Amino acid sequence: MNSAAPRISIVVPMLNEAPELPATLAALRVGLDAGCELILVDGGSSDGSVAIAGAAGFSPITGPHGRARQMNAGAASSCSEVLLFMHADTRLPDDAVALIEHALASGRHRWGRFDVRIAGRPRMLRVIARLMNLRSRLTGIATGDQAIFVTRAAFAAVGGFPDQPLMEDIELSRRLLELSRPACLRTPVVTSGRRWEQRGLWRTMLLMWRLRWAYWRGVSAAELATYYR
Repeated sequence: MNSAAPRISIVVPMLNEAPELPATLAALRVGLDAGCELILVDGGSSDGSVAIAGAAGFSPITGPHGRARQMNAGAASSCSEVLLFMHADTRLPDDAVALIEHALASGRHRWGRFDVRIAGRPRMLRVIARLMNLRSRLTGIATGDQAIFVTRAAFAAVGGFPDQPLMEDIELSRRLLELSRPACLRTPVVTSGRRWEQRGLWRTMLLMWRLRWAYWRGVSAAELATYYR
């Protein structure tokens, strides 16, 4: 690896993330101080997200609309041999960089993810997070909320994120499982519970279960995306 390369490339797709973006960028400075690079990929925000990032000293690149396409564009613009993909409403633990490097050091794992904790008032969010983490640990499937990290070689070997409007993280996990099991880090990232609280906890949980079950049965991501929205 080039000694001048950043330790990890952190790729964050964003689309109208103005409420969450300032806190996310502030938290990510820990990674920058640790020698990482941060690549923000905007998918056409209309709420001032790009201006907020600019005011904080960042220069987002413009990517094609769609989270998978944005993350692939970010990966193509990155320099590190390790990629970390995270949502704009997610916060990394302070020692995330060291944890990732340690998880990948032996070569046993070529990718991985963090446990997740969902921020919010309802206690049920803690139960939902535990179920997400348990399911992921048992199946080897990770979701974007869990901040997926992967070596550049493994990411290239599976062709990056699939060009689909939903379940791109599920499909990436399925392909990466052919290379290795994921490193499942118990130190959690913290993600916003706004989606759960706005749409209703049980309603959102049942919706996600139904969508994933339908995807496993072969329903196309495009059809599921229409239903989801």
